[in-house]
Amino acid sequence: MSRPTGSPGDHEKTGVTMFKRLPCIKVDGETTKKDLHEVIEEVPLALFVNGRHAMTAMMSPVQLEDFVTGYLFTEQIIKGVDEIESIKIDKNRMSVITKNLFKVLGPKKTILSGCGGSTSYIDTEKLPKIQSGYAISTANIWTSVKAVLNSELHITTGGIHIVALLDKEKVIAVSEDIGRHNALDRVIGYALRNKIDLSRTYVIVSGRISSEMVRKCLIANIPIIVSRGATTTLAVETAENTGLTVVGFARGGKMVIYTHAERIEGAAPVPR
Repeated sequence: MSRPTGSPGDHEKTGVTMFKRLPCIKVDGETTKKDLHEVIEEVPLALFVNGRHAMTAMMSPVQLEDFVTGYLFTEQIIKGVDEIESIKIDKNRMSVITKNLFKVLGPKKTILSGCGGSTSYIDTEKLPKIQSGYAISTANIWTSVKAVLNSELHITTGGIHIVALLDKEKVIAVSEDIGRHNALDRVIGYALRNKIDLSRTYVIVSGRISSEMVRKCLIANIPIIVSRGATTTLAVETAENTGLTVVGFARGGKMVIYTHAERIEGAAPVPR
């Protein structure tokens, strides 16, 4: 598998710079020297919906239309990309006009873990259930992890998260961001804008699977989330109750399947 051209991870071809070289003093044993070091960009971006401020996120300044689309969808502000009339990006401001100009941004009550300076709110009693019988093999997972979690940007800066959206045949989209939640919104937005059936996809993430990552997958009806790292207890509990498959520590030919192992071909059911 290789990264797809035109996906959110394709910032190298758009001329967008995601890091700056900043002056520093490097220490190597007893040797010190003045030098430059690559530091990932973090910028505040304010989102306005129909003229009303929806949120301000700290994030990487790339593929903002995909991010806005995915964020509005996973926060249930819109039900589909066809509800968006226009998206305008102007420096640190993202302005969205929906076809329903009187769309009200509903209050969210339960605070879940955030990343990159933003926090999301949901009503846990209204979480949807996964509606998909999609399954993948352990070979799909190991091949995908190796293919998509090898970012040159991460090697250069050491400060980026990676999220990839895939199906059994290909990598659909890859996003890199300082916040893994932002990156997940971006690949979901890419899929919505390109009319991809998310119920027949899965996501690979470089960082911890949190309850917020689980919530976004549930809203998008993505049935499987995989990380090469850890997960949280609330993420596992939420996924178990809603039909989402959670896989952690997928690296070195090993993995830990926490919930709904029936979607991983060849795996035994998780005992309860």
